[in-house]
Formats: sequence, structure tokens, C-alpha cells
Amino acid sequence: MLLGKPKSGADAQARAAALLITEGALVELSSADAQEIVGYMQPHRARTGDVIIRQGDVQNSDFMALVLDGEVTVENTLAAAHDSMVVSVLGPGSLIGDMGIIDGGARSATCIAATDLALGVLTREALMRLMDEDPAVAARLMLAMSKRLADHLRDTNRKLITFAQVSKALQQELDATHSVNKRLLDEVSAAITAAPRMTP
Repeated sequence: MLLGKPKSGADAQARAAALLITEGALVELSSADAQEIVGYMQPHRARTGDVIIRQGDVQNSDFMALVLDGEVTVENTLAAAHDSMVVSVLGPGSLIGDMGIIDGGARSATCIAATDLALGVLTREALMRLMDEDPAVAARLMLAMSKRLADHLRDTNRKLITFAQVSKALQQELDATHSVNKRLLDEVSAAITAAPRMTP
């Protein structure tokens, strides 16, 4: 049982299920499906500053986590500059690590506890158990996760198109500035060439 004290376990599980079907997580799931899924999650607590997921990690890429309490910063490290940039701050009802549970690939971002955190963690092993024990719920979970990833991909495509448009406008501005500078240099060069030379 998630967040396990016997007396409050049912309340905690109901709260986790409600958070699982919010906009930040898997809104397409039914309440009953969410209740079933959180039963396969394990509670996890983290302190402020703890790294939950590290960008590039392939060893610990077999889980996803639902934020129950607290906030997580999501950061990307820019390879060339070795600098990290905060991409977003996520609160209760947000999922982290959902790509990793599907493909087991290297983590694409670093997630750090911005505050003390309570998480519900679904491992790939627990997901496989769910697939065996309740394939219909598992199928609906996978469809909801696929839709979430597709939405993120569409959003990223929109951002890339905007970035390309801004980049093109900047290039046109640079080309125009370069053209003006070249013309001014040519005029200065022509004026210097045409000026009478003083003899000593």
C-alpha cells in the first residue's frame, strides 16, 4: 500500500490516485485505473537537494515517479558549456522519468528535489507485474503514457519551429548588418584610395 500507515494508507492511496489523473500526469486514466496503478507504486522520500534522476544515467532508468508532495527542478546540462539550465519546476501531480520506464534509455534531464519530497515510484518490474495481473489497466496506462509523450513531442516541435523562425529572422538581420558594414568599409576604402597623398 502506498505511503503505508494502516490507518492513513487508504487516504494516501486515494490522494495519489487523484494526483495521477491530473493535467501534469495521466489525465486520460479513470479513477479506478489510477487506484489500481498506485497500488503497484512504492513510497519514496527525498530531501531538498537530492538528485532523483541524473541526465545521461543508464543504470537507474527503470522507474518513473509521481510527485505527491514538494517540488522538483528539471535541469538540462548543455554539453559544450558544462552549464545546467532549469527547464521547469514541477509540483504535486507531476510525473518524472516516464520515458525511462518505457525504453530504459539514458535519462534526458536531471531532476533535483527543490524541497523535501514524497514520491510514488513505479518500477519497470512493477509495471511488468501489472501487465501480467491486469493487462487491460496496463494497456490503458501505456496508452495514456504514449499520449503524454506525443503531447510533449508536439510541444517540442512547436518550440523548434518558433526557434527556427527566430533564428532565420536573426540571420536576416545579421546579413543586413553585414551588408551595411561592407558598404561602409568599401566607401571608406574608396575614399582613402582617392585621397591625395602627402609627400614629405
